[in-house]
Amino acid sequence: MSALFTGRFRELLLDLLRLPSVSPLETGPDDPPSRLPRLLERYAAAAAGTGLRTVRLGEPPAGCLDRAGVPATVRAAARDPRFLAGQPSLLLRLGPERARADTVMFNVHLDTVAGHTPPVFDGSRFTGRGAVDAKGPAVALLAGLTAAAAHPAVGREVGVLVQAVAGEEGGALGTYGTRPLLEAGYHGRLNVFCEPTGLRALPRATAAMTARITVAGEDAVDDHPDAGHNATVLLGFLAQHLAAALDGAVPGTRVCVAGLHTGRTHNRVHGTGTLLLNLSYGTTAAGERLRTAVARQLADGLDRFAELFGSGREFVRTARDARRITRLGWDKQGLPALDNRDPWAESLLTRAGARPPADDPGFTCDAVWAAGLEDAFTVVLGPGDLAANRAHAPGEFVDLADLEDFARVVHRLVTSFADGERPAVERPATERAGRPAAGPR
Repeated sequence: MSALFTGRFRELLLDLLRLPSVSPLETGPDDPPSRLPRLLERYAAAAAGTGLRTVRLGEPPAGCLDRAGVPATVRAAARDPRFLAGQPSLLLRLGPERARADTVMFNVHLDTVAGHTPPVFDGSRFTGRGAVDAKGPAVALLAGLTAAAAHPAVGREVGVLVQAVAGEEGGALGTYGTRPLLEAGYHGRLNVFCEPTGLRALPRATAAMTARITVAGEDAVDDHPDAGHNATVLLGFLAQHLAAALDGAVPGTRVCVAGLHTGRTHNRVHGTGTLLLNLSYGTTAAGERLRTAVARQLADGLDRFAELFGSGREFVRTARDARRITRLGWDKQGLPALDNRDPWAESLLTRAGARPPADDPGFTCDAVWAAGLEDAFTVVLGPGDLAANRAHAPGEFVDLADLEDFARVVHRLVTSFADGERPAVERPATERAGRPAAGPR
């Protein structure tokens, strides 16, 4: 077979990389304004050449934010009416609407983290923000679907849906992009979330919660540091205490001790500040155990701080009032985790060229909202690697060869789906009882 990721797809990827689409929850001081609506129009126009028609292109419904699991940062940003207007999602369909049993759905996000730079293609490697996460996979998906559309059953007996969404980055976690589309019923028997996995077919995705520890004390002049509450010392101590106490405390979870901020000046005691923890988990039960552990270890850390600094001079007031001025809140919690099994789908993915997941625990992405879908299997699959390809870091890149490989996997996956039997999925009894389906409402 000749190359699938041809010149027109290379030009499309460069066009998408040139168009900034930094999440408004991520935008840095040097980032240009997002042009996500224009980017989605460009993607839709290119998809039309494959036979994909636009079902909808527009901002999410405002009611999607009045739901459990919506991060506090998203709610705050949406107070500006321009926020949702600038965060549309695109839904494409190949062929007429088919029963879900005869439908494959692909999801890919086109928003990025901060750090937009002009793209570069040196003949074998694309460099630029979104190259691997996930504009490169989005274009490779179209290349694979273009080849698959030549199959006589694809777009006829078998339908294909493509969700090209906003709201994956910045901690939004699909609450206004992917989640509303899934809940409106736009999914299939097989659902593929296009993320960098090294072409490993991951049947799981962790969920994440964000703890915000806030100190609300009083400032003081540097000549009398004992007169104020030193949030820098208190939060710094708690950061180290929680890092040590939570590391490996709950199997199946990961702890990221993230941003700590109090102040920037040297000649004062900063009495207020915040510490953020991002906490991922593979099951809902593990997430709840970790949430409980955070509260317990925070209380223990405050006791230790009071004991260590309570008999000194400069920090005695901070030690005495530590519990009173420190509060634990949750910017994000209660999100589902994905972990599904299906021998038929796993065999199909293997035949298409996807690699087995081994013991990979997965990572956090929009696929969590597919947890509990009726008679469906969901997989996270895509080219490149989040760490090795420098996603979320300077110098993000993806290799042409990896995009070509993913396009071929998409082609084989869709055509094999069209050729084979598609049995229903029988979900485990524990999942049926514990997770409601995310179907139409």
